[in-house]
Amino acid sequence: MRPTRKIIHIDMDAFFAAVEQRDFPQYRNKPLIVGGQPFSRGVVAACSYEARKYGIHSAMPSSKAYRLCPQAIFVKPRFDAYREVSGIIRSIFADYTELVEPVSLDEAYLDVSDVGRHQGSATLIANAIKTDIQQKTQLTASAGVSYNKFLAKMASAINKPDGLYLITPEQGGAFAEQLPIGKFHGIGKATAEKMHALDVHTGSDLKKISLEILQQHFGKAGHHYYAICRGIDHRPVNNHRVSKSIGVETTLQQDITTTQDIIDHLQALLKKAALKVAEKHLAAYTLTVKIKYHDFIQITRSRTLTHPITPTLSSDGILEDLLKNTDVGNRSVRLLGITLSSLNHPSQLQQPQQIDLFNNSSVAS
Repeated sequence: MRPTRKIIHIDMDAFFAAVEQRDFPQYRNKPLIVGGQPFSRGVVAACSYEARKYGIHSAMPSSKAYRLCPQAIFVKPRFDAYREVSGIIRSIFADYTELVEPVSLDEAYLDVSDVGRHQGSATLIANAIKTDIQQKTQLTASAGVSYNKFLAKMASAINKPDGLYLITPEQGGAFAEQLPIGKFHGIGKATAEKMHALDVHTGSDLKKISLEILQQHFGKAGHHYYAICRGIDHRPVNNHRVSKSIGVETTLQQDITTTQDIIDHLQALLKKAALKVAEKHLAAYTLTVKIKYHDFIQITRSRTLTHPITPTLSSDGILEDLLKNTDVGNRSVRLLGITLSSLNHPSQLQQPQQIDLFNNSSVAS
């Protein structure tokens, strides 16, 4: 029998907003929204706990957030500041274990199964990490401790902010059974609705559904759902995790209609996304375009190439082809996005011929 793992999930509390309130005392103890301005087409990237009391949450349109709380303070994100703090936090993690899997700037899993500090207690280690973060950044983090990633993630949300919660192996199954299906990490709104159609509303309900039925309705994910409702999750903490995709998008200040304007915006987004891929020392093969029309109807179009998409690769004709058989040019557009996927390390790639993506020429050596 394998030894019980000790997994910690660290999640910073209202991270972007907390950094702003730390750096600018006039924002403290006030409803603060980081993201789009109140009369823009943007969305909330993060908000303080004072703002959450008004029902505001991330990804909400900024205009709606303003209606809910007109006295809120709106500020633009300062990603350089957030990345700097994230670097400090990750250096703290590295003091405890090499098995760290960052999920985002403000969130990570740690496997401390073989860590001897603090008598080998994952709970004491988590508390020590929280203390180090507070002392070095003046920010608070919440921690979840359990024997797998799923339960550690769920535990970290229980006592926010500045929380610490433990789910033991003896408690895991019962905890998963009582959990509302919409609260399961990895089950979004659309999947929850499909679950509800199957009369699945809690983990206990999910546990009654056979593996075959779950796979029939949810494909490969069905096996994962079958396991987590039983408190089972064997996924390792992967400190060499490769990103599955890298994307950028923009909500336009004003709707645009002409095809050329849309292509110009997509070209700029493609360059940003390709540079992000290059910064991670990766190469991408699949390009996906996301378009949201003025009436919020959304479409995507994808193309997988035989050569990697890099900051020096040409899109001549590709974007135009992806926009064929869409309503682009006939309907106004409010949001555009580019996602690059099928990512690999260049060492795994053969030497492909590349074309220049951001210049006019269509052939290069």
